[in-house]
Amino acid sequence: MPRTPTRRLFAAALLVASVLAPMTAMPATAVDTSGAARPDKSDCPRDGFGPKLTARLDKAVAKVRRQADIPGVVVGLWMPGKGCYVRATGVADTATREPMTTDQYVRIGSETKTFTVTALLKLVDDGRIRLDDPIAKYVRGVPDGRRITLRQLAEMRSGLFPYTSDPDFDHDLMSDPYRSFTPRELLAYGFKHPNTFAPGKKFEYSNTNLILLGLVVEKVSGHRLVDFIDRRVLRPAHLRHTLFPTGSEFPDPHPRGYTDQTLNGEVADATDWNPSWAWAAGAMISDLHDLRRWARIVATGTLLRPQTQAERLKTLPTGYPGTSYGLGIFDSGGWIGHNGSIPGYETATVYLPSKKATLVIMLNTDISDEGQEPSSLLGRAITEIVTPKNVYDRPVPPQ
Repeated sequence: MPRTPTRRLFAAALLVASVLAPMTAMPATAVDTSGAARPDKSDCPRDGFGPKLTARLDKAVAKVRRQADIPGVVVGLWMPGKGCYVRATGVADTATREPMTTDQYVRIGSETKTFTVTALLKLVDDGRIRLDDPIAKYVRGVPDGRRITLRQLAEMRSGLFPYTSDPDFDHDLMSDPYRSFTPRELLAYGFKHPNTFAPGKKFEYSNTNLILLGLVVEKVSGHRLVDFIDRRVLRPAHLRHTLFPTGSEFPDPHPRGYTDQTLNGEVADATDWNPSWAWAAGAMISDLHDLRRWARIVATGTLLRPQTQAERLKTLPTGYPGTSYGLGIFDSGGWIGHNGSIPGYETATVYLPSKKATLVIMLNTDISDEGQEPSSLLGRAITEIVTPKNVYDRPVPPQ
């Protein structure tokens, strides 16, 4: 059976968000098309952690890439006072064998949630909404909407059925992955089903929640979500290589993205598929340097009032060992942030406050390996080496 977008965007939500200091993206130097690991010398010296630790990381990344059959990988790891590690390995295009480079854009899937929720929290800071307002105050027609709060939507505790789990949605998307969906069309797939539990009773990852929060931002601000995020989030954060596409546009350079989320389960090139089906839950695009900057911003709350950031970081149990979830953000082994997964691409962006460390992972595939997301495999392998007391180990989502 082909894997469905539900599983991919679940992974994207339960992973991490990362932030870092401002930095100009520089073109990467030429690399060996054999797939050997390549450093980005504009940012991090080749032996940024010293030759022994760097060699261990090279070996670990290469092992996971072979094991999971990942075409191309970009890893960025920065630990103040200890060193850094920036590598691109493998290929950006399996046909031409063009090498993966550290200056490429990728689709970031559910890392988009960190931007949407930040936009929502900006409205909290403005005094225009409250987290405990019911969604019915802003959006009509939501099942049990008078009892479901904005907080519960952001925490993934609303009980609303995930529209990506609807068979009709899955078929419609896979039949024409270039089509455009509206937010209301997406919600309709989920609202056909009864709610899965009473509001606040437990955790269930649902992209339906984020579509609703995107509509709240639009209604209250009077602006399109893409414009509000650009003006109130991306610009203040100085993220010049991050965008919210309105269609299938994709800036160059970018790697080709490969998925097995197809009607027949065969691998396809999903590079130019329209991400509108993920909208506020997973449609955005970014690059290594912006994600590095964003990791720290999200985890430390520099765009928000301290009391609002404190609300964001009140993570609750998810039912998966070692992972808790707050307002559009998770904590996995002490690493705070989010992961992203969308057909063709996976990312993970996380920040470890205790060591002020940032980890960014970007892949040009979302094909799992024995039920495990490839970005999770890489995150685990890397953190077991550099932060053994804080291992990033997002559990495998339910099948």
